[in-house]
Amino acid sequence: MKPRAVIAEDEPLLAAALARELAALWPELEIVATAANGLEALDAIRAQRPDIAFLDIRMPGKTGLDVAAELGDEWPPDSPLPAIVFVTAYDEHALAAFELAAVDYVLKPVKRERLAQTVERLKTRAAQPATDDAELGRVAAALAHLGFTSPGANPERLRFVHAGVGNAVRVIPVEEICYFQATDKYVAAVTREGEALLRVSLRELMPQLDPALFRQVHRGTVVNLRDVAAAIRDDAGRVTLRLRSRPEALPVSRIFAPLFKPM
Repeated sequence: MKPRAVIAEDEPLLAAALARELAALWPELEIVATAANGLEALDAIRAQRPDIAFLDIRMPGKTGLDVAAELGDEWPPDSPLPAIVFVTAYDEHALAAFELAAVDYVLKPVKRERLAQTVERLKTRAAQPATDDAELGRVAAALAHLGFTSPGANPERLRFVHAGVGNAVRVIPVEEICYFQATDKYVAAVTREGEALLRVSLRELMPQLDPALFRQVHRGTVVNLRDVAAAIRDDAGRVTLRLRSRPEALPVSRIFAPLFKPM
């Protein structure tokens, strides 16, 4: 069967240019849908089940990172995820982590020589598929890199958070937080004693957290690794985390589960 792909790019000229270059480099590849934003990209990928998704990182509605993480949460466990190729305007230095994690990417504007390398990687992957855990692990590494860092910036790490608890403002040392959980409008900072609400989004909060201490395990959950007692995998391959300080178990997205494989 012909390989199939979805392109998600909010600039029509760039989407058309990418499609033309792909047609020249890989005539057998079929572009089954082009999406102009993250929500359209999710709909197209869900409907088409392509082999490859070219995802712009900066898109209206949802970013390419959001799309990749959401796909990992919901994708059927008996079906391989599409190969994720990030399309980005970030410079080469910021993309070093992508290269180390072996995640495919192309820079804007698309250059044929670089895209040709991506095509060869995709062809090799199709001929000799990696294990699902290996593929997800590479994507998870890239998501974690961009979630906890801002290209070109070196933000100061948080030591305390100021959270609302009723009519009071509670000052909580970051190391006492078991996990952060995103809600519709807030982020809950969950400690041994309970939870408090932060008036900030998870995306704004993550670059201020120490990535050696905190790890994203779901698109809406960031856990303190010091509070993780065990990662439990059930018969269906789903992973949950047992905590030291809390009774609840935290589900781990499929895309982040490989980060909790035995060493």
